[in-house]
Amino acid sequence: MTLPEAAGLLLAFLARLITGAQGHWYGSPPKAEQRIYFANHQSHFDWVLIWAALPRDLRAQTRPIAARDYWTATPFKHWITREVFNAVYVSRVRTEDEDPLEPLADALRNGDSLVIFPEGTRGNKGDPQAFKAGLYHLAEQFPDVQLIPTWIDNVHRVMPKGEVVPVPILCSVTFGAPMQLKPGEDKREFLARARDEVIALSKVAA
Repeated sequence: MTLPEAAGLLLAFLARLITGAQGHWYGSPPKAEQRIYFANHQSHFDWVLIWAALPRDLRAQTRPIAARDYWTATPFKHWITREVFNAVYVSRVRTEDEDPLEPLADALRNGDSLVIFPEGTRGNKGDPQAFKAGLYHLAEQFPDVQLIPTWIDNVHRVMPKGEVVPVPILCSVTFGAPMQLKPGEDKREFLARARDEVIALSKVAA
């Protein structure tokens, strides 16, 4: 077993120990199919929790999106996101001709699944903020990739914004039924519907 594999197993164990990392599947069984999991965003711990809630065989092909400036700021952050999570790095500061979705599109063309947070920034609690356009453009460009709404419950209490040490709190991740971009559906309608799908899962998780 390689060092990154061992570190990944340890992190999954610790995430479950701290949070329970309970995964609940409603309409999208945990199968090794190419997917985009899109979720509410409350803390830096979000994608660790989703990753830990996935079966081990799905983790290997599921990649989180990581802000390059933050997650490469130290050698340890860079190593763990690159070697353990195989993150897709995106730049928050870009040139005018740089497509922010190109790294995600490259990963999808490669057959990988993704974990994304369409709000684009972390909220504190409650309903997610309005979704940004990236999810719509990916759905338009990759119509055969399943879009899985995902609700993360309670994680803002595990690692609130500004904190670096997680607090043991029982959390859960609820995966909903796949959705797709409908023929003729415009961007605003699709993003509102996708957000509603995530919010609806919060009622199931309650």
